[in-house]
Amino acid sequence: ILDDMAKHVNTAVESGDASVAEKAILATRVNGKLYKEISEMSLKNGTITYHEIANLISMKASALDNNGVENDSSSETTKEKERNTVVVACAGTTDLPVAEEAALTLEAAGCKVERIYDVGVAGLHRIINALPRLRDPSNRCVIVCAGMDGALPSVVAGLVTVPVVAVPTSVGYGAAFGGVSAMLTMLNSCAPGVGIVNID
Repeated sequence: ILDDMAKHVNTAVESGDASVAEKAILATRVNGKLYKEISEMSLKNGTITYHEIANLISMKASALDNNGVENDSSSETTKEKERNTVVVACAGTTDLPVAEEAALTLEAAGCKVERIYDVGVAGLHRIINALPRLRDPSNRCVIVCAGMDGALPSVVAGLVTVPVVAVPTSVGYGAAFGGVSAMLTMLNSCAPGVGIVNID
């Protein structure tokens, strides 16, 4: 499937018809064993990279190398791109796989990403220290990944003026219920501008 998608991109690039979205080829939720099996296959139309933390494979079509085509939109100037950053924040290191999957997906689609990791509310000073980066005028959105009590998206939404995408993660113990507790907290957020997605 990855090779067929890369072949499609190669054909589109060679005809001058590929957009940024068409160039992004990703396979998510790939564990090390599956990656090993895929890497042993003969892929003719591009090269794959395994992102171990995110459990994600990205594939770069060979025409993108041959033609020197970058993974960005020619209609956007560098200045415009700098003003359109998405921040990906996560509460703890156990939330990293979900946060990195989001960050890498955004980058594959040509977005500029700022990562702010390990800033959970258990040490509130950490998110306060990250305020200058969160409030940077170039930021257009903040994606916040958190498990356990799921409080971080509400805190972030109270500190920024851009939309916050809350991502509950399945990490936690006790009454975390595989991310249900975090999701319910996020759904009950009283901070404005918070949208919640499914667990992980």
